Amino acid sequence: MNQSGMRGDRRSPKDPPSLAERIRLEMESFTPSEKRAAHLLLSHYPFAGLDTVAEFATRAGISAPSVLRFVTRLGFGGFPDFQKHLREELEAQLLSPLAKASPSDKSQGAPALASFAEAVIGNLKATVDNIAPAEFDAVVTLLSDSRRHIHFTGGRFTGALARYAESHFRIVRSHVDFIEGQPALWRDRVIEIGRKDVVVAFDIRRYQEDVTALCETAAKQGATVVLLTDPWLSPIARVARHVLPAHIIAPSNWDSSAGLLLLTEALVAAVTKRLWDTAKPRMEAVERLRNENS
Repeated sequence: MNQSGMRGDRRSPKDPPSLAERIRLEMESFTPSEKRAAHLLLSHYPFAGLDTVAEFATRAGISAPSVLRFVTRLGFGGFPDFQKHLREELEAQLLSPLAKASPSDKSQGAPALASFAEAVIGNLKATVDNIAPAEFDAVVTLLSDSRRHIHFTGGRFTGALARYAESHFRIVRSHVDFIEGQPALWRDRVIEIGRKDVVVAFDIRRYQEDVTALCETAAKQGATVVLLTDPWLSPIARVARHVLPAHIIAPSNWDSSAGLLLLTEALVAAVTKRLWDTAKPRMEAVERLRNENS
C-alpha cells in the first residue's frame, strides 16, 4: 500500500472512471477540435483546465465555443462546473494519509479483512473495466520487442513494484534493468537512453518529481515512456506514449497497490506468452543454475 489518500475519498471502486480515464477511453470518438482540447488537458492535467476559457482555447488552437462544446461533451453543465471537478481531483491528488478521516470513524463493527477485501476486489474490477484493451495490448507488444532495452523505475513505494516487474521480465527476455528514481543515481544511466529504449514508470499520488524528471529526460532523448499510475494521472502522463491507470482507493489511510500489481502480473503473463519460444529456454537455463547451486 502507498502513502496517500483523501478525506472521505469521493470515488469508490464502483464509481465510473475518472475524467482523465474517460478522456483517454473516448479519445477516438472526439472531433478534431475536441481532440486538441483533450490533448492539451491531458498534457498538463489538471492545470490546463484551470485557465480561463479564452486562455484554454488559445493554447489548444481552437475557438472558445469549441472549448465549451468539449466541456459539454464530457457531461458538465458549463466551464465553472468543469473547473470545480478539476479542483476536487487536484485536492484528491495532493492529500496525505493524515488527511483521511480516522480509521475508527468508518465501518464500525464491520469485519476489517472482509471490508478491505471487498474494496480491493472492486478496485481490480474497476482497473480492468477502465483500461482500453488496445492500450494494454500495445504495451505488451512494446515490451515484447527484443530489440528494445526496458528500464523500470518508481518512487518511494512504487519502486518496489517496479523492481518486482524487472525481476520477472529479466528472466523472460534480455536487456532489462531497474533505475533508481533519485537524480543522483540515474543521471549517469539516462545519458545512454535513446530511441530503442522503453522506460516503464510506476507513480501514484503524491507524485514524485524526481521520477517525473527521469521520464521527461528519457523522453527528450527519444525513449518511449510507459506509465502505470492512478486514475488522476501522474505528471509523467504528459510524456508517456502509453498510460495504464489503476484504481487505488481503500478503506484505509493508505492507498492500495493491488490494481498496479494486477497490471504488472498481467503484463508479465502476456509478454511471457508472446515470447514463449525464447522465454522458455531462458527459464530452463535459470532452473538449471538453481539446481546446480542448490
